Amino acid sequence: MNEQSQTPINAIEIRMESTAQLFDSLDPSPFNEKDLDKDAEEFIVSWARELPSDVPLKIVVHLPKEQLALPEAKEIRPAITRFFSYRAQVTGLELKELFRIGRRALAIGATILVISIIASQMVAANVQLPLGKIIEESLLIFAWVANWRPIEIFLYEWWPIARRRDLYRRLAAAKVELRTYKRGEERQQVLPKE
Repeated sequence: MNEQSQTPINAIEIRMESTAQLFDSLDPSPFNEKDLDKDAEEFIVSWARELPSDVPLKIVVHLPKEQLALPEAKEIRPAITRFFSYRAQVTGLELKELFRIGRRALAIGATILVISIIASQMVAANVQLPLGKIIEESLLIFAWVANWRPIEIFLYEWWPIARRRDLYRRLAAAKVELRTYKRGEERQQVLPKE
């Protein structure tokens, strides 16, 4: 059985020449606390987005045998898990901040709505000229415009952030498997089934 047939559909495969390629070379943190390289992160995340969301993920890192023998190779699993756990946590905080902003905007918008409705009714009752109707309608339009942002936040804007947070959580929970390959071997490309 070849390596390609052993890889499940929910696997994200990365092939590298060294363990250093997986991590950001500018990050001064110790090896096991380093950030993933931007290209590696983008590759893993984009592939994970394409996989079914109802199955657990698996990240398969292909390295030459001599690289797998290095002490750093033992830190790949926890480093990937830690990185995506941190990303999920940061994205969760971003979502909380968005909801906090939404609540403030909703409080402001609701206050403006109430004041505008009261003011428009007062204008309608006291000003009978066509100018009164324009002011009345303008106040109501202003009230709904003031509520546009909270409506946008609570109806639409939070979905992509929550999906990204959930994807990072799935990646943090992914099983990380290290496999060897010989340099010079033909690169195998395993694509998810349509």
